Amino acid sequence: MTMEMSIRERLETAFSPSILQVLNESHLHAGHAGSPNSGQSHFRVYIVSEKFLGFSRVERHRLVNDVLAQELASGVHALAITAEAP
Repeated sequence: MTMEMSIRERLETAFSPSILQVLNESHLHAGHAGSPNSGQSHFRVYIVSEKFLGFSRVERHRLVNDVLAQELASGVHALAITAEAP
């Protein structure tokens, strides 16, 4: 399973989003310091879920980071998050 698929699966399971976009942007960062050049290291997530209702932007980011802790510990170098409530 690719990192992109793993991220998508975990977010779908945890948040049942109405909108979910997971973009692999690793190719845009090839060669910079800290990049493992694996093609699976830099991602952008846009997620909309009712489970974010009542949470601040920082709290929503923490929720996403918590769900993706394994991915962040095993190869994801950068994760840009936009997490919104409907």
